[in-house]
Amino acid sequence: MFNQIQVIGHLTKDVEMRYLPSGTAVAKSSIASNHKTRANDGSIHEETCFLDFSIFGRMAEIANQYLSKGSKVLVVGRLVQSNWTDSNGNNRTNYFIRVDSIKFLDPKQEPQEEVAQATQKQPEASKVAQTATKNTSSVNQIDDETEELPF
Repeated sequence: MFNQIQVIGHLTKDVEMRYLPSGTAVAKSSIASNHKTRANDGSIHEETCFLDFSIFGRMAEIANQYLSKGSKVLVVGRLVQSNWTDSNGNNRTNYFIRVDSIKFLDPKQEPQEEVAQATQKQPEASKVAQTATKNTSSVNQIDDETEELPF
């Protein structure tokens, strides 16, 4: 089976960093992605999708160091479903992205070399990062107001 998601958007909150008992770094945050459509009457409608995501290992440490609320990023990973029972006994479901690679899209100094090195430790993540880099080579040239992607 194939489960891959790519989202370009802005972080809605600062990265929250912690370490598992095994010593593995885990970073969590949330991304907002906008989609604009034009109705038949010419009015523009905007939809915003909010998704939580988790990053593990060295990529988590790099994300924590360089990203903050409002940072523009491309996250590539897989969609994961989380199920639990709340305190009232209701079954609850949530979806989040388990990030395999991340690309910083802000015009600030980008530590892409460090991110690439972190993803090379995981062969599948490295392939995804290379694909994501190829697909986003012209993303920095996109006008934020139109937010129309070239792919």
